[in-house]
Amino acid sequence: MFAPHQNLSDQVNRNIVRSEIEGGVDLRHLPAESTLEVETRNRAYTLVMQSDCHALISGHPEFCPEPVLVRINGSNWGGSMIKTAYLGRGMRLEFCHPAFDGLIVTSTIRDIRLRDRAA
Repeated sequence: MFAPHQNLSDQVNRNIVRSEIEGGVDLRHLPAESTLEVETRNRAYTLVMQSDCHALISGHPEFCPEPVLVRINGSNWGGSMIKTAYLGRGMRLEFCHPAFDGLIVTSTIRDIRLRDRAA
């Protein structure tokens, strides 16, 4: 369990605790080809995990209408502080797309589901 750090602001400490309470997925613990369904406030994404935090992502009409290989950085709270290799409810998915400059950050994640391999 997280213990507040004296060098972090109260808001950052609260965000970290909240991410532990609301839950999420550490991408480093998922086997390759694991499929995540990530529901944000505005969209529903499908991520098929590859290696080293790369994934085939689809679900956005402009950035990924068809699966495209991206680097998943992790998720953030709407600012510059990121929880690397982690997708958390109440946070925003952050990834690098090969065809777009800069980072792509989604709306707030509402739910994350690991799709059954048999599905």
